[in-house]
Amino acid sequence: MPSPEASEALIDALHLYALNASADQAAQAQRIIDFCRTQDAPWRRTTLEGHLTASAWIVNDARTEALLVHHKKLAKWLQPGGHIDEADPSVHAAALREAHEETGLMELLPISLNGAAIFDVDVHCIPARESEPMHFHYDIRFLFLATNHATTLNSEESNALRWFQQDTIATDPTMDASVRRMGLLARQLAV
Repeated sequence: MPSPEASEALIDALHLYALNASADQAAQAQRIIDFCRTQDAPWRRTTLEGHLTASAWIVNDARTEALLVHHKKLAKWLQPGGHIDEADPSVHAAALREAHEETGLMELLPISLNGAAIFDVDVHCIPARESEPMHFHYDIRFLFLATNHATTLNSEESNALRWFQQDTIATDPTMDASVRRMGLLARQLAV
């Protein structure tokens, strides 16, 4: 994502996303836009205030289930995703790479919602750990359709990989609030 063109494309995509988003989501999108405009390298992990991250919300053909990974350090079910590598040409490409790496699913089709490529955004605090200070993840989430259910847990950062009913995700109080929000939004897509 090192190119200025990729940063501008992301800002444009965030503006488009915010047009149809809730007030809270539009405010988070604006926070990410502001962050991108004030940082030379918003994707780099060395940006001390925080950095962009990329995630994938993966649904089955019927759009009734989503694939989540159980994160080892956080002990939570979350969508696949992670940091943006220097070689990633865009945040979208980073989300797709992370999805491939963490789930083994190689055939993922992007889905746009209301004409926007971005499915969800979330700004969240990452607590200080060892030599890493407290910082923020400015997470950009994209929606993908899995053409099959055959998955392989490929990440050492995860304990398990599992398909969940969108209805279960949307209503389970033990799920992270942003995961519930995506489950609620995605269950409206069921065919």
